[in-house]
Amino acid sequence: MAAATHNQLSNNSVEIPIHANDNIMDSKHCQRIEEGDNVDYFQRAQWLRAAVLGANDGLVSVASLMMGVGSVKEDIKPMLLAGFAGLFAGACSMAIGEFVSVYTQRDIEVAQIKRENSMKVGGENEEEREKENLPNPFQAAFASAFAFSVGAVMPLLAAAFIKPHKVRLGVLVLVASLALVVFGIVGAVLGKTPKVKSSLRVLVGGWMAMAITFGLTKLIVSDGLQM
Repeated sequence: MAAATHNQLSNNSVEIPIHANDNIMDSKHCQRIEEGDNVDYFQRAQWLRAAVLGANDGLVSVASLMMGVGSVKEDIKPMLLAGFAGLFAGACSMAIGEFVSVYTQRDIEVAQIKRENSMKVGGENEEEREKENLPNPFQAAFASAFAFSVGAVMPLLAAAFIKPHKVRLGVLVLVASLALVVFGIVGAVLGKTPKVKSSLRVLVGGWMAMAITFGLTKLIVSDGLQM
């Protein structure tokens, strides 16, 4: 009986830690999955927020340019020409800036990955996996240019088919204002900030940019610069 009891206790002592380890491994595995999902969602939110900001830049830049030209020219062609020029220049500038920024960040992170994996066994395989997760500069450049263009095309479409000068300027301001409010709300949702305060901040900033461009352009022309 003593030998049987001893064997039974030995078997129990072996089985208990095995199940405990399995539970620990399962919990750690689930935790890693959850952490991976959180990181993935966070990165998506960051990309979406950057896209909203890029579209906002395109909208404000092109609308301000068109308001500036519209302050001294009643013809629709100069306004549209300035708007398209702003769209092309802004999209190229955003793409180049984003490409350089992301590529520089990628180089820094690659160097850091190499330093961390240089002393590890099997570090080369892990290094390749980590490199695959780094942001792509070409994708970032395209996304930035595309987001800017989406915002920039809105004031162009708003003014393209309206001939009366004052009505055209009014519609341009109205469409730009509505779009700014939407961008502000979307940015607040993604950034988890107050929606009203965020949308008002974006709206007032856009109004200031359009008003300053309108006023200064008109002032320059009135001081003797002929167009």
